[in-house]
Amino acid sequence: MRFLCFASALATACAFTSQPAAFTTNSPVVGGRVLDDVVASGQAHRTRKSTIVMDGKANAIRDRITTVKNTRKITMAMKLVAAAKVRRAQDAVLATRPFSETLQSVFGGLIQRLGGETVDLPLLTQREVNKVTLAVVTGDRGLCGGYNSYMIKKAEARFEELKSQGIEVDMVLIGKKGSAYFERRGFPIRKTFECGQNPNAKEALAISEELLNTFLSGESDAIELLYTKFVSLIASTPSVRTLVPFSASDITQNGDEVFQLTSESGDFSVERTELDVAEPQDFPNDMIFEQDPLQIVNSILPLYVNGQVLRTIQESVASELAARMQSMQSASDNAGELAKKLSLEYNRARQAAVTQELLEIVAGASALE
Repeated sequence: MRFLCFASALATACAFTSQPAAFTTNSPVVGGRVLDDVVASGQAHRTRKSTIVMDGKANAIRDRITTVKNTRKITMAMKLVAAAKVRRAQDAVLATRPFSETLQSVFGGLIQRLGGETVDLPLLTQREVNKVTLAVVTGDRGLCGGYNSYMIKKAEARFEELKSQGIEVDMVLIGKKGSAYFERRGFPIRKTFECGQNPNAKEALAISEELLNTFLSGESDAIELLYTKFVSLIASTPSVRTLVPFSASDITQNGDEVFQLTSESGDFSVERTELDVAEPQDFPNDMIFEQDPLQIVNSILPLYVNGQVLRTIQESVASELAARMQSMQSASDNAGELAKKLSLEYNRARQAAVTQELLEIVAGASALE
């Protein structure tokens, strides 16, 4: 009977450790043997492993929790990077405002100086539309929600609408995503351009020259620009506007608006400011122009088109970055919720493992009695 009680106690002690040296059955003696046993017991305690479920479920869940948390760190970092790029796009728009205002003011003054004279310029001449060129602005990268897909659907719908009216259509594509999509499906493409995260005047000039040459050479009767209008950090609207031909009133009577990214209580927001139309510059009646005012107006119009192309690309890039911010924020929130659910599942698995081991110990002890 004493032997059975001793065996039961020994089995109970061994069940709580994965190292055989954690408990000792040697009797303490005087000298270094006691110290050796204490040191061995401490080392065994430090090297004990966590509870492992036989099917490996707890370890798999723990690894997945680590992966989800690391992914959340990445998505949060991508959100902050996108926010910094939105600020840079905002500064670029503000930097172009003085030139745009001056151009609008000079153009308005020249139109007033011409008075009732008919302005007969190629870019202002409306003609019968038999062929239209669509300039579509998309992004070069993904991970920005539905930004690219919305713009592509808008371009497809406009393409089919014009074709149903018997109008020929070709496309100038700005951005890798749109180029890859329409090239795979055999759409008539005139030329493609990349759309970086920091558009500049040089890139806009190459695009505007291609569009103007297409219109002035008579290869196309109208140029339509499809871009994403920036509304807020959580909303943007695919828009269509006729780039050329246009009327003088489009320049002299249309105002502008700028946006500014701000942060309050740790949350990002956008403030929009409506800008009035620039006042026409006053040219005295006795001012003598070296060139005819009509020729000056004709030379200003390409600059206006170039500025409009640059502005729309900047607005599209801002919309893309805002969409990426929201997409990364949603991914971070989902990763946080998933990590919480996995933690609960992991704790339940550990509790189930401990309960199972206790039941086995009790059953073993009962079997020895």
